[in-house]
Amino acid sequence: MRVLALLLAAALSARAEKPNDPWARPIEPYRIAGNIYYVGSVDLACFLVTTPQGNILINTGYRQMVPGIRASVGKLGFRFDAIRWLLTGQAHEDHVAGFAALREQTHAAVAVMAGDADIVEHGGKGDFLFDGRMSWPPCPVNRVLHDGDTISLGGTTLTAHLTPGHTKGCTAWTTTVVDNGRPLRVVIVGGVTVNPGTKLVNNPKYPGIASDFERTFRTLRALPCDIFLAAHASQYGMDEKLKRRGPGANPFIDPEGYRAYVDRAEAAFHKELARQMSAAGK
Repeated sequence: MRVLALLLAAALSARAEKPNDPWARPIEPYRIAGNIYYVGSVDLACFLVTTPQGNILINTGYRQMVPGIRASVGKLGFRFDAIRWLLTGQAHEDHVAGFAALREQTHAAVAVMAGDADIVEHGGKGDFLFDGRMSWPPCPVNRVLHDGDTISLGGTTLTAHLTPGHTKGCTAWTTTVVDNGRPLRVVIVGGVTVNPGTKLVNNPKYPGIASDFERTFRTLRALPCDIFLAAHASQYGMDEKLKRRGPGANPFIDPEGYRAYVDRAEAAFHKELARQMSAAGK
């Protein structure tokens, strides 16, 4: 039995490795605004939120990205073992496959929204779309979150907003930072896209998926936003914004970009919903 368990663990770990995935290519870490820093890859966004009492990490990317996150945290002048909380915006392998390794190395507490917590704990098993196609090392969850719950540490509070559809427990995180004496409202979008193969109509594994997506767009529109971030760097135009950084200019302050992103995502959702309803004769 022990040999079988070891083989299963190795298989799960191997599936969580994406050595040639262009999304996982490392980049130099940088400060976004206030106490929020980027420690992710070219596209898989990982955010370090620093406080005097320890730090918070949102997303890990793939398991092979954990050493790079550790190096990035060190380059920024922070201690990797000072990460106290590990959070995510969605329970897909490209955002949480490194959870188990990072938790083991830092002893951070893991908090995940209800609907995604069991997926994280079971390494992808039970996901309504990717079960059997994506898996990763399971990670215990210390706290199951619900809509409106907060994570507070060292004077910083992050609020979890349930934004389901992309995953059942997809989460948008909000906080306020102070940058150059100016308070800025931050929104980190968990996910709003309709993945290929997602059934929006007659989905026995997720009957309420269409209404959940509609709820999510209402929720996101109601969130005040100065700094727009998301689970994928490309979704908020990181590369282009990095080129425009300079003294007195912070292109990550982008409320118009946030609203435009939500508009595009909602339009794409309704287009796909209409297509599927027509195909189903509804």
